[in-house]
Amino acid sequence: MSARPTHAAMASTYPYHVRNVVRGGIDGVELRDERSGAFAVFARRGATLLEWCVPHASELVALTDGYVSADDLAGQNGVRNGILAPFPNRIADGRYAFDKRMHDLLPGIPADERLTYHGVLREMDLAIAEVQESIDDANVLFTGLLGPQAVPGYPFALELSVRVRFTARSLALNVTAINVGRHAAPYAAGWHPYFRLGDAAIDSLELTVPANRCILTDDALIPLAGAAAFAPVAEAPQPDFRQPRALGATVIDACYADATPDADGLIRSRLRDPATGRQLTIWQRGGLTHVFTGDTLARDPRRSIAIEPVEVMTNSFNRPDCESLIRLAPGATRSFACGAEFHVESECASDPSTPIAVVTA
Repeated sequence: MSARPTHAAMASTYPYHVRNVVRGGIDGVELRDERSGAFAVFARRGATLLEWCVPHASELVALTDGYVSADDLAGQNGVRNGILAPFPNRIADGRYAFDKRMHDLLPGIPADERLTYHGVLREMDLAIAEVQESIDDANVLFTGLLGPQAVPGYPFALELSVRVRFTARSLALNVTAINVGRHAAPYAAGWHPYFRLGDAAIDSLELTVPANRCILTDDALIPLAGAAAFAPVAEAPQPDFRQPRALGATVIDACYADATPDADGLIRSRLRDPATGRQLTIWQRGGLTHVFTGDTLARDPRRSIAIEPVEVMTNSFNRPDCESLIRLAPGATRSFACGAEFHVESECASDPSTPIAVVTA
């Protein structure tokens, strides 16, 4: 199928369709299940999820809190649903060393303004290289090139892609980088989704994160050096979510590590509305999970909660203990898979899709 779905494709007998849309002045694509009415909309810029809705109890339940206009997307406040590459979270002072060379991501920026975070993929205009519609799901492949001159302080060349798989009750993302340069590159990925369960206030929701340790940081949210960065979750200042726990009014901007995976190797966090039985399961293959209650968002603070699968901790480019995790050799490929599934406790059957299907896609 062509990169842009044709009119003939739209007339196919498959229940899953992909079509070009414009939402709030943002060019994007909609993936839809015609049987249930579930849909998700992704911007071409950064493959950013704008909207995801699933039907339940005679209503379309909003499951994410994305950008609503072109200006909103351009402003990037809160990095709503952004895909994070070539690094997640912050780089201390915007500087890092790699292979004994210093790099400055913010040349000429004064000391009190030197803040950089969540990479650059989220602001790249991506091409749609592939669209697949079938009886089981819809897939879209976004691609882009991060050239060695594209970003100050990052003189490396990466081919980046994001494959999105959509079913009636799930989304799965596979973020892939290929080092097409002549030298090894520092690289890691993540996702920054803001989840909600319809109009339920996040204070009333329960969260489960199966992590055994927390990351301790300084006042600038940079992890402490070496082993001092890690604390058992039972002894850390952050809430312990190993068992379901109501969020309440707690303000959270914390990273959780050393999670216990399920038998299939996936780490699963869960967000549940006890009043309706609605639940989101956020899964990831490895890495850490960052939780942010959105208290500082410019628009609609605390209407949603960011539950962020990331490959590595904040400031990984400056940590010797992360060196092997971020190193991407010339010609090498690395992928990070994550996603979310919607369930309702009162229903006997859940979505039969399996997130592992996108891990090697």
